[in-house]
Amino acid sequence: MEYAVANKSPKTMKMSQKVTKTPDQMPYFSDFEQGLPVLYAKLGYTFKDVSLLCRALTHRSYDPKKSYERLEFLGDALLSLIIAKALFAQYPKHDEGKLTRMRATLVRQETLVQIADHLELSRHLILGVGERKGGGRHRASILADAVEALIAAVYLDNLNSDGENIIHRMVMDWYKDLIQEVGQEQVLKDAKSRLQELLQGNRLPLPTYELIQTLGSAPNQVFVVRCHCTVVGVDPIIETGASRRIAEQKCAERMINQLNKLLPNS
Repeated sequence: MEYAVANKSPKTMKMSQKVTKTPDQMPYFSDFEQGLPVLYAKLGYTFKDVSLLCRALTHRSYDPKKSYERLEFLGDALLSLIIAKALFAQYPKHDEGKLTRMRATLVRQETLVQIADHLELSRHLILGVGERKGGGRHRASILADAVEALIAAVYLDNLNSDGENIIHRMVMDWYKDLIQEVGQEQVLKDAKSRLQELLQGNRLPLPTYELIQTLGSAPNQVFVVRCHCTVVGVDPIIETGASRRIAEQKCAERMINQLNKLLPNS
């Protein structure tokens, strides 16, 4: 889907659109520029000012003064407003508390990482050497921040025209299925939150999570986590994940299934 008519196709960009670079930066930025047609196709949008896109994808490890952090601030606010308006319109019978929980689900890190994966943003991130070697290209916090910065960049690229409508259509295209799904109560809270509420409702101690092993090296590490609940008849759960949080969520989901068979208030 195209959100705006591009002045030039990615293959025929003018030299003025190219990112200013020094000789030591040229190989890295050459890769960045070569990847622009792919990213533009994923976005359905071609930047008029490619420097905005460059900044939206630049982590502070590469250049603290030209990183995406300010754009992230603006993008976070824009995303929150767009999602709030969409939920308000689509769920007229929901109260403020439920709408707030739904919005929190839609703008949380895990959801933004899903969008980043769809856009294949990891391959386009501009990172410092240390961050690249440390697996930053697949770090959830960086991917989520980049999505928010990208939203702001598209908005600013159309500030004097139809920026609000363009970014609204783009975000809603990303979120159209998620907004439908979030109407289901079970997706409003993650597994760890649901497990905690289940235990508290039965006046039981909260669960403990322990990282027992880390396998491999970044960016392909696997985290092994054990979850334990002080409940008679409940066995500890061990799960793996690409991050500690993912492994903990998987543990919690399995623990809920185990407890549901034993507890009266489940």
